Amino acid sequence: MSMTVAAPTFDLVVAANRLPVDLVFDAAGKSTWQRSPGGLVAAMDPVMRGRDAAWVGWAGEPGPAPEPFSDDGMYLQPVALSPTEVQEYYEGFSNGTLWPIYHDVIVQASFHRTWWNTYRTVNYRFAMAIAKVAAPCATVWVHDYQLQLVPAMLRAMRPDLRIGWFDHIPFPPVELFAQLPWRRALVEGLLGADFLGFQRTADAENFLRVCGQLLGMATKGDTVTFTPFGKDLSDGRTVRVGAIPISVDFKGLDALARTPRVVARAAEIRACLGDPKILMLGVDRLDYTKGIRPRLKAYLELLQDKAIASPEVTLMLVALPSREHIDAYRQLREEVDGTVGRINGEYSAMGSPAIQYLHQAFSREEMAAMFLAADVMLVTPLRDGMNLVAKEYVACRHDLGGALVLSEFAGAWHELHQAFICNPHDIEGLKQTIMGAIDIPEDERRRRMKALRKLVAAHDVYWWANSYLEALASAPERPHRPTRAGNEERRVAERANTFNRRASDRASEGEGSGEHRLLADVGKPPG
Repeated sequence: MSMTVAAPTFDLVVAANRLPVDLVFDAAGKSTWQRSPGGLVAAMDPVMRGRDAAWVGWAGEPGPAPEPFSDDGMYLQPVALSPTEVQEYYEGFSNGTLWPIYHDVIVQASFHRTWWNTYRTVNYRFAMAIAKVAAPCATVWVHDYQLQLVPAMLRAMRPDLRIGWFDHIPFPPVELFAQLPWRRALVEGLLGADFLGFQRTADAENFLRVCGQLLGMATKGDTVTFTPFGKDLSDGRTVRVGAIPISVDFKGLDALARTPRVVARAAEIRACLGDPKILMLGVDRLDYTKGIRPRLKAYLELLQDKAIASPEVTLMLVALPSREHIDAYRQLREEVDGTVGRINGEYSAMGSPAIQYLHQAFSREEMAAMFLAADVMLVTPLRDGMNLVAKEYVACRHDLGGALVLSEFAGAWHELHQAFICNPHDIEGLKQTIMGAIDIPEDERRRRMKALRKLVAAHDVYWWANSYLEALASAPERPHRPTRAGNEERRVAERANTFNRRASDRASEGEGSGEHRLLADVGKPPG
């Protein structure tokens, strides 16, 4: 007679599209689980390590799910996806429908009912897997746009749970969200949570406007009151919405970047590139939202204008492979490959490429060495929820070197106001901003980096996780400890960001690169 062994249960369960590990095979065919690349895992991994918790997610390969297993003390519960579900739920609805809508429709979104039906099916499977490993009255933290129906599905299965959801990408304005044929179902899916977290206040406000203006729900302050379909008014639920920007493991990255091995590797990277006077770096997934096209165009024009020249200046472009089965991503890679080839063919010197192009993922240690080697970090997305690369760069610059060029369309712009702010749609302004970052005096460069490091150190990934979990625990009430910066700090940041933006606009309008010198006075109103 066989006995069914119950799965272990946990007081904290995290659910995301992917598990935090990938199955990797060596040359001999031996498989091991290794930490996955990507912003969500980079943020959550240090928070989850050492906790008695479970992580529910897809293992990354289509077909039957592996058996549950533990990794560094964390219980991992894989969810199965068939090849068709990968195509319709992940590549289709998540990244062919939702991703474009949530990123300003940079490419046109596609709407297919079969994709939607598969999205619902997969979300239900995730909800069942979560319910299986969640202890009575457990806290469940659901992540990102792929799992927007899970909160309500899980609420129906397990009303005892405390459920939160966090949006790692932008949340669109009403006018864009309204295009979705399944807009009400998506919002009602999210409102199964007790607390909904967003990267920016603007994202949280967009969600509230969708609830109130588009769907006629009752909103008051930062809350939505919602009665599920078929329920009495007395069964209405109040859900709180808030902005808690994600961050990085500052202490861990700082310590890693200080190790002799990483310091030596940073020097080796520069030597391998011909010891350029200025090394610029861009690190992104190869995604149309990341602003790689305008970055390359600005770099090419600076070479053409003779404002910079190879081999004195080199750009290292790291483009991590991403969603290569989707047409828009294949087309982007072809464009980037072609542009890099043309620039290198015309402007490279022997042994010193104008662009060192790397289309692969790297270890955390190698990335820290790249950050430490680079004089200018180019973070130029057309739209991004946060962009943790900007914060990782800052965390690694213990030497107070380096300058960060940051798009105003990245969520990080709302915090890192000592960076060189740019509008990546404005090529002339982007060129001026890059030159300002190159030419800034050393004392101003160090002062800026010191201020950036102070902010990221204070608002690191542990601050983010603790703030989020406190907000979730107290929802729909506010936690006693504020989850955002104080009013005065916000006012200083707003003044600095406004001043930087105006300076960037003036630079684009031809008032000269000297304008960038004024950007050092961030935090002070122009006088």
